[in-house]
Amino acid sequence: MTADEGKGALAKRTLAQLKKLEQNLSARFNQIQAAGLNLDLTRGKPCAEQVSLSNDMDGMLAGNFTTENGQDVRNYGGLSGIPEAKTLGSELMGLPAENVMVGGNSSLSLMFQSMQFALQKGLWDSQSAWQESGQAIKFLCPVPGYDRHFSICESLNIEMISVPLTDTGPDMDKIESLVKADPLIKGIWCVPKFSNPTGCTYSNDTVERIANLPDLAGANFLVMWDNAYSVHSVFENESLANIFDLATNAGTLQNLLVFASTSKITFAGSGVGFMGADATVLQNFLGHLQYQTIGYDKLNQLRHARFLKDSLVTHMQNHARIIKPKFLAVQEALETGLSEDGIATWTRPMGGYFVSLDVPEGLAEKVVGMAAEAGVILTPAGATYPYGKDPLDSNIRIAPTFPKLEDVESAMDILILCTRLASVQQLILGKS
Repeated sequence: MTADEGKGALAKRTLAQLKKLEQNLSARFNQIQAAGLNLDLTRGKPCAEQVSLSNDMDGMLAGNFTTENGQDVRNYGGLSGIPEAKTLGSELMGLPAENVMVGGNSSLSLMFQSMQFALQKGLWDSQSAWQESGQAIKFLCPVPGYDRHFSICESLNIEMISVPLTDTGPDMDKIESLVKADPLIKGIWCVPKFSNPTGCTYSNDTVERIANLPDLAGANFLVMWDNAYSVHSVFENESLANIFDLATNAGTLQNLLVFASTSKITFAGSGVGFMGADATVLQNFLGHLQYQTIGYDKLNQLRHARFLKDSLVTHMQNHARIIKPKFLAVQEALETGLSEDGIATWTRPMGGYFVSLDVPEGLAEKVVGMAAEAGVILTPAGATYPYGKDPLDSNIRIAPTFPKLEDVESAMDILILCTRLASVQQLILGKS
């Protein structure tokens, strides 16, 4: 899913032509800079119209605080979550409700806690803690990827190893080779559907090979399956193989943790997070968790379960209707503004929240900096790589969902202008 790289018209221009173009682009850049714009494309947040789709959830309980099994959600208890919310998590993650726990408003906190417990306490038994080896633990990170996954590893002093992300998922040949050779590699991060930031969905073969990874790896290998965009189709749905079933068949279910949330389904700051796992691993995790909390917000769990019951598909279609024009605007701007020059490639995702843009090597940080000077704030260059270091300095993540459509269009015009200007300046240096 890349742009046409074959034309390369910009590189074919003479030095004189490039200098003339630089003058024109610089003049336009100066005009925009003087306008004092303030546009933000930094994070994949739902817009106000999207979160308003869930306004009816306010007052949803209407005084009925009792779950289907007779639990009063106003009181203590129920660490693993209420039955109705487990059913919702089951629908989102594609696994049995009895294998689901329901957390607070963030699946990210469940990811951090599970990594912390695996490192310090052991998810399988007290002897399985990764730190028991006394050596530096390593984790595989498909790139470009999700910066908050990388932050978790960095905060726990877990060494990160980058592996390329392709249109069909991570480079499995390289991954399998790495885990066979190094038992200190203890896991892999995965965003398997509409991945952040490329929007790719893992192929069936990739999912099956990931389900079998623990058999190739050292002890206590962990697949962190962050299926954050499982129901977030924009243009069309893409099927994703069920890793829970594949891991069950492979006998590796104890090495799998599945995550999802309603953060981009209902209220982004007041959603519900879910984790799915083998029954024994789930109980071990809850055993560690009981020292932190007696239970999460069951009122919120019940609100979500009742609001989304039998309406999830329609609800997500309404989300798609709102953000689809913004994704179309991004693609049209990139195609119109950059395809003839042959200086950039980008993805065309069918869903999710992002578009991944690759500018010429060595220019991402410069383009992001220039865009900021012109009034467009983007995710920092390098954020989609471990330690914030993109070795090619080329990847830029575009997050079009939060701004208004007209602001997306304005921001894309500026991003394309900055990409062209930086590329022209690079070519001038090369030809001088």
